[in-house]
Amino acid sequence: MKIRPLRRVFTGAVVAALVVSAAACGTSDDSGSSESSAGFTPPKLTALEKLGTPEGALNVLAWAGYAEDGTNDPKVDWVSPFEKATGCQVNVKVFNTSDEAVSLMKTGEYDVVSASGDASLRLIAAGDVEPVNTDLIPNYAGLYPFLKDQKWNSVEGVSYGVPHGWGANLLMYRTDVVKPAPTSWSAVFEENAATKGKVTAYDSPIYIADAALYLMKHQPDLGIKNPYALDDKQFQAAVDLLKKQKVNVGEYWSDYLKEVSAFKSGDSVIGTSWQVIVNVAKSEKVPVEAVLPSEGATGWSDTWMVGAKSKHKTCAYKWLDHIVSPEANAQVAEYFGEAPSNPKACALTADKAHCDTFHAGDEAYAKQVWYWSTPITQCLDGRTDVKCKDYSAWTQAWTEIKG
Repeated sequence: MKIRPLRRVFTGAVVAALVVSAAACGTSDDSGSSESSAGFTPPKLTALEKLGTPEGALNVLAWAGYAEDGTNDPKVDWVSPFEKATGCQVNVKVFNTSDEAVSLMKTGEYDVVSASGDASLRLIAAGDVEPVNTDLIPNYAGLYPFLKDQKWNSVEGVSYGVPHGWGANLLMYRTDVVKPAPTSWSAVFEENAATKGKVTAYDSPIYIADAALYLMKHQPDLGIKNPYALDDKQFQAAVDLLKKQKVNVGEYWSDYLKEVSAFKSGDSVIGTSWQVIVNVAKSEKVPVEAVLPSEGATGWSDTWMVGAKSKHKTCAYKWLDHIVSPEANAQVAEYFGEAPSNPKACALTADKAHCDTFHAGDEAYAKQVWYWSTPITQCLDGRTDVKCKDYSAWTQAWTEIKG
């Protein structure tokens, strides 16, 4: 299987330690459906009313693997066809973390950005991206409905972008060691002689949400309704659980190759992973499987957004339409390793089982995913009688957890 430039596995911590006063998306019921308030009033910006003549240029800010022009692999190129069709010459800047993306968008130099849920509402709150007129994006109508009008890409019914792809954080395990097959995150949070010292966990403060999700299901008396909205008591419980877990952790990972290597050698036998990593491990004959545990999981959903200061907005809109077209969306989803947002893309992937593997159109599966969000003091579950821990507190706690 081809090694891909996956940003979440190659770049370390996904969510950066930038402290913001207003930004986040979230879910507020046990099904994982998005119901919480954004917690801020966005600047009054308007969407483009009509397309003009393409400006001839487009500055793209993207995660690695999202805007390929054939440079990394001549067979992987959805940028060149776009340039030929529109006359918009594309300049791509790859960013490594959501924090970097947020900082770069403040310069006003970029026309579009691929934003994960831990960055999208930060960009909206700061006025660095503007509402999107989806009527000007023909392919938008065909996207999966359950990805539209969500709290990570819309505010108060106003769309701020086009959903691109999504995925869940799974529980991967060695089938020859971990028996019976796990069905719960308790396999990594509770004592188990067979896995002691061989648990692996994702190396980022956002992993605190994984502990909070577990506690939400197993200690309901804590009252956790959203793993990204934790008051003092709830936050401390999650931190304590992770400190307890540490004695069983052999490695905190952020490098794709290291995780596969650890599972291959047996140094790691169970822990957080992604479907694409599972696929690669299997291709290297590692006896692993993965499951979406009974508690659900954290995950990501990415959105293409338009810069408020963009000087090439017609080209920007044409890019948004192109990137979620069946052809391009299929290429990106398969190259990167995620579920596409356009159902028509499923018929165009080289691997005809790709969409089944990544649960592309499975709304019930998607509802079990609590998409990454930036914690803020305004509780994302709607509570107003307490303050929640913001990301600076999460960052500090993560340092203490790892020691």
